[in-house]
Amino acid sequence: MTTLSSRLRMAGLAACAALALAGCNATDSEVARKANKPLTPEMVSLLAKKDMAPSTPILVRIYKQESELEVWKVTSEGRYALLKTYPICRWSGELGPKVGTGDRQAPEGFYTITPGQMNPNSSYYLAFNLGFPNAYDKAYGRTGDFLMVHGDCSSSGCYAMTDDQISEIFSLARESFAGGQRAFQVQAYPFRMTAKNLARYRNNPNMAFWRNLKQGSDHFEVTKQEPKVSVCNRTYVFDATPAPGRSFEASQACPPYQVPEQIASAVSAKQRSDDAQMAALATTSPVAPVKTGADGGMHPVFLAKLKERETGQLSYTEAPGRLPEYVNPPKETPAKLQADALMRADDGDGAPATTGSTGAAAAPSATAPGAPAKPQPVVTAAAKPAAASATGTLNGSSPAVNTATFSR
Repeated sequence: MTTLSSRLRMAGLAACAALALAGCNATDSEVARKANKPLTPEMVSLLAKKDMAPSTPILVRIYKQESELEVWKVTSEGRYALLKTYPICRWSGELGPKVGTGDRQAPEGFYTITPGQMNPNSSYYLAFNLGFPNAYDKAYGRTGDFLMVHGDCSSSGCYAMTDDQISEIFSLARESFAGGQRAFQVQAYPFRMTAKNLARYRNNPNMAFWRNLKQGSDHFEVTKQEPKVSVCNRTYVFDATPAPGRSFEASQACPPYQVPEQIASAVSAKQRSDDAQMAALATTSPVAPVKTGADGGMHPVFLAKLKERETGQLSYTEAPGRLPEYVNPPKETPAKLQADALMRADDGDGAPATTGSTGAAAAPSATAPGAPAKPQPVVTAAAKPAAASATGTLNGSSPAVNTATFSR
């Protein structure tokens, strides 16, 4: 065990050395500075408060409907706990999986991020590649490339954060790799896997897929351990060990397999409880629209900041990071307003804050002293100059791509 731990640590350190070298080879000291930015004193303090070390493994959970990204880390007790929730600045598409190149859909599913997928030389400040398509996606013939979590608050099939946010997330991943983690898991969901949300979307054609994702979510919820993810019969299976001499093949029938009894029993109990709640709620809960026509979402804290630009009035909503000059917010459509109303009706279930007619978070507002008399317009991404294409990730296998110029 000691030897294995030592090898993992050395592998992590080698990955971090490669990260720094990637920046230096790019002849751009700014790239190296971004990639190796130390954790802030505030983050170091938060880690200590939550009984976590910078070197322990991380896990990322993403929720489209709520526009939130969570970073979890292992505590001294050896279980994952929530470290921090980051509002997502922009994601594109509708709820549902990515199917093909150019559909603007952000992926949903379980993805593995290695050091080679970390991109310090991204056109969008910093990024990591989700690794789409994974084995599940390939079993369905799904296509697309360069699906990222990155900065710059601009999305074409990606999950976009502010530059400040992605810098912190990137640094947390770097420290975990240095501590010996060989890869971290990203769990990307359409929404929080609650009975209320499942009841709302009960008529959505993606429900069978989402219930499969929920199985993985339930495994994590009951164990607080990263679920082992396999694919067979074009279905995700979790924490499963195939019969001796057998293996999981994504497009083939599942072989006989076993899940540890303690995990299987806890997951089964949770699923029965959730199914009963969902059945009860389905009799009264309105059905959410399948399509909104809004092309994705943006967390209300960022919508509030955009409204400040339009009106010159302060919202007193604190945003985690600075918005770029050019931002393309999702369209407000009747279907999107209906979906938002359903979320607002569920107070306390991970729902976004109450929104106004423009989708900005409701908050006391006043004209700031010295505010410009003329409102400043929101400049859309269509007017943004195309960024120069950057090169390479850590291992050069997945070049940075400008989402403004490539279909994903």
